[in-house]
Amino acid sequence: MQKQLLETKLNKALMDEYHARDTYRKIIETFGEIRPFSNIVLAEQRHINLLLPLYEKYSIAVPPEPDTTGMTVPDTVAEACKIAVQAEEENISLYDELLAGTDEHDVLVVFQRLQAASRDNHLPAFQRCLEQGTLTQGNRDKNGRGQGRHRGGRGCRFV
Repeated sequence: MQKQLLETKLNKALMDEYHARDTYRKIIETFGEIRPFSNIVLAEQRHINLLLPLYEKYSIAVPPEPDTTGMTVPDTVAEACKIAVQAEEENISLYDELLAGTDEHDVLVVFQRLQAASRDNHLPAFQRCLEQGTLTQGNRDKNGRGQGRHRGGRGCRFV
């Protein structure tokens, strides 16, 4: 594959992982250490760490991390979960696009691994959060106030 095409693909993947990590960080800053955000934000950093060595191996400059100033956060945890579900679905589709025409075995393996993490782990966790969170904490606002008591739930709870 041409170096420029590889660079474009790596940059798309890296920027998407940065965006997910930074979005989940902002959600945590706003609502506190809630799952699955508190777990998945760490996974997003691991994804970034898997991509970075590919830049070095293929002599491609790592782009700067995006500026998160002005990044907005949803008004409720339920909205955050809904946005996260959509983001993970888009991430899975992005990796379908990135995998097409990628010849480098190590890049293919990393892209497949990152796509699988989104499909098999992150998306189901955020779907549970959305399903359970709507009942248990969905009306919780940025000030931590909510209606009713929080009952927790696998994959979506305060820690």
